[in-house]
Amino acid sequence: MSRYQTSRRVLIDDAQPVRYDADDSAASETLSNDDEGSLKLRPSEGNVTEDQEPFFGVKVRRKASLHRDYRGDYLDVPSRPYLMKILEKQGDKIIFFADKVLKFTGSGKMKKRILLITDFAIYIVDPETDALKRRIALAAVDKICLSELSDNFFAIIVPTEYDLLLASTRKSEIVTVLVEATKSTSEYELEVFFSNR
Repeated sequence: MSRYQTSRRVLIDDAQPVRYDADDSAASETLSNDDEGSLKLRPSEGNVTEDQEPFFGVKVRRKASLHRDYRGDYLDVPSRPYLMKILEKQGDKIIFFADKVLKFTGSGKMKKRILLITDFAIYIVDPETDALKRRIALAAVDKICLSELSDNFFAIIVPTEYDLLLASTRKSEIVTVLVEATKSTSEYELEVFFSNR
């Protein structure tokens, strides 16, 4: 049991997509024990700014997500005519992110979907029927909810419509892209909320 009570330091690269202006700086987080004997993540001490702490030093990170290069378009959208047709019909041209995700319905069913993030909207496309299922304007997104655990789940909160619960192994990149996209297209910064409820 004593192996869980030691402190460890984890080095995290501040990897950003190529299209964004970012520093090549590193950050660190520290795991520590609380009074109940469980491990909690606390922001590291020292000369580390809040910008360098991934997810504000609150979220536990998986090892695979620490040293990953962001590509953005994992589906090669220009080679898929049905996706290009959907984007052209809506008037979007710049694609920040494209990948396959799992969408969870209100009844708890999982459905495979394609997630596209452009400079103006989020698209959910059914890969089986090649049909657009949902388009959410970035201005309509209120916040993104994440748990404090190392899982793949995240929720996109849209107050004017229903919320969107998704799972992806590239969650860190999706959250980063959404925050940067809303920051560049509007005057507000998208809130990232952490809760285990």
